[in-house]
This record gives sequence, structure tokens and C-alpha cells, in this order.
Amino acid sequence: MSFSLFLANRIYSSPTDKRKVSRPAIRTAIAGVAIGLAVMLITVSVVLGFKHTIQDKVIGFGSHIQIENFLTMQSTDPYPITVNDSLLKVIKKIKGVAHTERFALTQGILKTDDNFLGITFKGIAQDYDPHFLHAHLLKGTIPSFSDKKSSRQLLVSKMVADQLNIDVGKQLFAYFITQGEVRVRKFTVCGIYETNLSQFDRMLCFTDLYTTVRLNKWEADQCTGIQLSVADFSRLELTAANVVAQVNRTTDHEGNTLMSQTIHEAYPQIFSWLELLDINVWIILILMICVAGFTMISGLLIIILERTQMIGILKALGARNLTIRHTFLWFSAMIISRGLLWGNAIGLGLIFLQQYTGIISLDPATYYVSEAPVEINWLYVLLLNLSTLLISLLVLIGPSFLVSHISPVKSMRYE
Repeated sequence: MSFSLFLANRIYSSPTDKRKVSRPAIRTAIAGVAIGLAVMLITVSVVLGFKHTIQDKVIGFGSHIQIENFLTMQSTDPYPITVNDSLLKVIKKIKGVAHTERFALTQGILKTDDNFLGITFKGIAQDYDPHFLHAHLLKGTIPSFSDKKSSRQLLVSKMVADQLNIDVGKQLFAYFITQGEVRVRKFTVCGIYETNLSQFDRMLCFTDLYTTVRLNKWEADQCTGIQLSVADFSRLELTAANVVAQVNRTTDHEGNTLMSQTIHEAYPQIFSWLELLDINVWIILILMICVAGFTMISGLLIIILERTQMIGILKALGARNLTIRHTFLWFSAMIISRGLLWGNAIGLGLIFLQQYTGIISLDPATYYVSEAPVEINWLYVLLLNLSTLLISLLVLIGPSFLVSHISPVKSMRYE
């Protein structure tokens, strides 16, 4: 152990220290570091949780990448693509693609005895991954999705159910206009879901692929498009580039031109809004680092001034300025470490409390979630602790030079 570290440890742990000024200063510095770190941990956790929660919901509706007819992307009218085994084999072999599923969209009107509502019907088949729908299912069951037969079952959102005053088990008629012909289908509501994303909840219901394909008067192997899930979302753009190289501007067996787009391209306004949250995080991090730094600077200056006699004695005994400065920097590191310990305890404690109890609720109409989402990323926790420690020590290097201006002769007469 170096002399500076030994001396700093003795000063920090001395039980006989009766100074009335430095102890409150030390407690204030510890509190400043603890509060700053706790706020930073909570901020990062909430923003990560919020971003990933909204992102997962949007992806749940549209997957990571969609392949559709080029004309569909240029207009609001539905244009089919022909999906056969050879096309699916080509897509599944693309590097980064983990799962494929077909879907078909059609527009219709749901009608009850008292009300009606225009809505988009999304038809999906047995290859659809239902985990997203199960996670947001409020009541009832998920329909039996198939591309072979119609179940006449419907999964609607809570928003739609409230508007039409319907519940699980309710039978209602749906009207469709295809090529000037009005078609009527009778559906049974078998489940109600809620994601709190009003952009989707108010306009989308789920049924089987067979029904939507027949309503659009398409062939059995035709659909609106294919949804692709990637193996690694962080490599979405790379996988999308592979899809573009293999699929874009090619044609299916009917001569329809295929085009792909990522979920970022399909809903740019949502992801741009989520990216803006990063600016708020950086502002809060900078402010909290400043709070911790200023409290440590003021605490160190008070400690140095109060120990002027000790500094003079050490200089008289031959201690160099660098050794004394290192002593006070080691002393500051001990204070910061204690502050970090309390900050982690407070910050992580509150995060775990929210994660397991959901004690802080939010208005889903405004925030798209019913309770404040939190997510702990242990790498970020480690980085926040290290950066707080290093930055706090760096800003103390300047004030530590005050030791160099203390004269041994004058300091030993200082009271």
C-alpha cells in the first residue's frame, strides 16, 4: 500500500476525528454523488424500458421487415403477391432472416345493432408467431389462424370493443366492398387485445388468412405480403440490405414486382420520436454529473482548508506536494465510492420496486403504456458507475493544486 493511500484511509476511517465542518461536507458530497447516480440509473432504465416497450409493440404489428407488391407501397389499394415454396425458400436462406409469415389485409365495416365502425382486417395463417398477441390478450382466446379454411373468428382491440359495445362471444356482421360487390360475413368475437397504441388498436383486427384472401378475390397462394423476423435486431439494416439484394425488383410468378421495407421505414415518425428521447437522457446525465462534481469540489476544498495544519506538518517532514495531492484524491475516491454504493442501492431499489409492483402508473392514452416501464442493462449500470467515478476524480485534480500553495511555516500557525 502506498503512503498516500495509507494516509487517506487513516483520515477517512479515523474514529477520533472531531472536526465539525468536514464531516457535514463529506456527507453532502456523498449525498450529491448518490442522488446523481440514482437519478441517472432511473432515467436510463425508464427510457430503455419505454423505448423497447413501444418498439416491441410496433414490431409486433409489422414485424422487422415486410415484403409487398411495389404498387401496394405506392397507394392505399391492396395489390397481391404470389407466395410459393420457391419464393419462401429464397427468403429463408437470406442471412439474418429467422422467421417468415404471410399476411393479407382487407378493409371492411363491423356493424352491430346500434353502431358500426370501419376497420382493417389482417388475415394471418398458422405460420404466424402468436407470442405478441398472447402477451397483450385481455380476455378470450386467440383465433385458429389458417390458410385452408375459415374459422369466422375475430380478435378485436379493447378500443374497438368499447366503441361497438361488444364482448367475447358476441356475433356481429362485417361488410366488405370488393370490385363493386358488397359481401357480408358473420364473425364471432373470440378474444380482445390491448396494446395502448391507439394508431393500431383503433383500426386493426385479426382473423384467418383464408378469409381475407377470399374476400379480396385472390388466388389461394396470393397475399398482401410476407413479414420477416430477423435473428438480431441490432443488425436489422444489414439483414435488410441482404433482403434488398435478393428480393427487391424481382417478380413473382404473376409478374408482380416485389419490394421490401424495414419497420423503421414503415413507421418513421414513431422511431424518430423514440430517438428524441436520447437527447433528454444526455441532458439529465450531464446535469447529474455536474451536481456530483460540484458537491465533490466544494467538499474537497473544505477538507483541504480544514487540514491545513496537517498539510504543513507533512511538508515540514519532507512530503512532496504530489504525495499530499494523491492523499486527498484517494480520500475523495473513498467518498465517491461510498456515494456510488448508496446511489446504486437507491436507484436499483426503486427500479426493482417499479419492475415488480408497477407502483407508478401512467395514462395509456398519452404514454401508450399503463405503467412506467423499466429495463436494467447491467452494462449501462457499470458504465454509469465508472464514468461517475472517473469524471468526479478528474474534476478534483484542479482543486487539489491548492495544496501546492500552502506554506509549511504559515500553516502550522493556522487555526
